[in-house]
Amino acid sequence: MAAALRFSGPVLPDGEPRDLYVVDGAITLEPVAGAERAVDGWIVPGLVDAHCHLGLDDDGAISDEATEEQAVLDRDAGALLIRDCGSAADTAWVHEREDLPRLIRAGRHIARTKRYIRNYAHEVEPAELATYVAQEAQRGDGWVKLVGDWISREDGDLRPSFPPEAFAEAIAAAHEHGAKVTAHCFGHEVLTGLIEAGIDCIEHGTGLQLDQIEAMAARDVALVPTVMQLDKFPGYAAAGREKFPDYTSTMTDLYVRRRDTIMAAYDAGIALYAGSDGGGISRHGNLAGEVIAMVALGLPAEYALGAASWRARDWLGWNATLDEGAPADFVVYDANPLEDLSVLLRPACVVLRGRVVA
Repeated sequence: MAAALRFSGPVLPDGEPRDLYVVDGAITLEPVAGAERAVDGWIVPGLVDAHCHLGLDDDGAISDEATEEQAVLDRDAGALLIRDCGSAADTAWVHEREDLPRLIRAGRHIARTKRYIRNYAHEVEPAELATYVAQEAQRGDGWVKLVGDWISREDGDLRPSFPPEAFAEAIAAAHEHGAKVTAHCFGHEVLTGLIEAGIDCIEHGTGLQLDQIEAMAARDVALVPTVMQLDKFPGYAAAGREKFPDYTSTMTDLYVRRRDTIMAAYDAGIALYAGSDGGGISRHGNLAGEVIAMVALGLPAEYALGAASWRARDWLGWNATLDEGAPADFVVYDANPLEDLSVLLRPACVVLRGRVVA
């Protein structure tokens, strides 16, 4: 049995100072005789990266060794629960590693044939979509990831990957297998059909318009805006300027309106969660950067940090607060992150499953 540890300091989200004792991987608030004093500071429930891609790089699936390196980067930055939003690699083995973050897998992306990044997704036609969704629902950990829209080279602009009826059938199939569904969506055209079909979450959501925002709020559809990812839109627009001027115009418009779109979703009461989009062209271990970027857009600091901690944990079915008996997954900082978000970049201590891991 590992020695009991004592951590002291204000505990978010309420900020009340208390002593947390860690025994056998769980928290107790009852004093434990002989507990070893650990680290004092501001204590935050383990961070959550709600949009991350373990096992993926620019060219597709990577080795288990390289995946481990990604997971360690995320863990050491405080991300102790990862909602993997699509990976070409089978990362189920991560569940067996006590030293790596807890993982909720969405399986492999499902996209239209030749309408997504090469080597990333199952590329299928509309008639096959529901079958592949059922397959990934059974292979994953309760989520399925669709590619809602992507550039159509025939039309020269963003277009829905599948017709509304195919999306509806696929979402129903996922729900029948006990899985929730999320979708990559940059533009606005695809969103109405997905929302009406009962989708559970939207990734990015830059094309949201007022009626779609209202529908999402009414149906309790979550949004993971991946704010840092949106800063790449000018580059995407520039790359398509010669061949696809309509796409360039669309991506530029989405970028210009990104703040108004996300703040309108927030004002409407849509639940927003933090996702770094780590994997591929985005680096791992930078969830703090996403929280800082969300606040820079105008979201309150407490809301943005909650979107990467206690609110996200509750959304994904994990303990939202560090109460009696909760798993000992938390991060300690040497200052109040709500007053200085930059401290999120410098965890003083990371505790996972009751063990100090960083």
